[in-house]
Amino acid sequence: MKQLKHPDSFHIEAARGWLGLGDIVSASEELEQITPQLKVHPEVLLVRCEIYGSAKKWDAVLTIAQTLVKIAPKEIHGWIQRSFALHELKRTQEAFDLLLPATCLFPKEWLIRYNLACYCAQLGLLKEAWQWLEKAFDLGDSKKLKLMALDDPDLESFWANIAKI
Repeated sequence: MKQLKHPDSFHIEAARGWLGLGDIVSASEELEQITPQLKVHPEVLLVRCEIYGSAKKWDAVLTIAQTLVKIAPKEIHGWIQRSFALHELKRTQEAFDLLLPATCLFPKEWLIRYNLACYCAQLGLLKEAWQWLEKAFDLGDSKKLKLMALDDPDLESFWANIAKI
């Protein structure tokens, strides 16, 4: 993906800063200052996804993330955002189905396996969920992931098992 240059890169960083402070209005205003032809750049779209996600506007996140997957299929963020939005829209089976192919595209990414574990757990596929969670632990920092999983309501049915690891 081609990197954005100044001043557009500055507006992206400023938008992320505003997001970090919880100010989605200012974050959006920063993105409005991006050069018009670059507003469809994958990095801009990703920050827009983050803004809409902070506002819990999952339909908007889904639309933008679908575009991200289409224009930048080798970037993980579109895949993750699309399935997360689907899950938040109570379309968890679809979230799982659309994220599953990403395991081949990103064989070393723990977050994909972690999210697949969450989706399986919510679908009642507990054996599969545990298998995906183990794969995530194998690929990522297992200590950090364990803490994350113990705080994730999607994985509540595994909290006792995770605590034993």
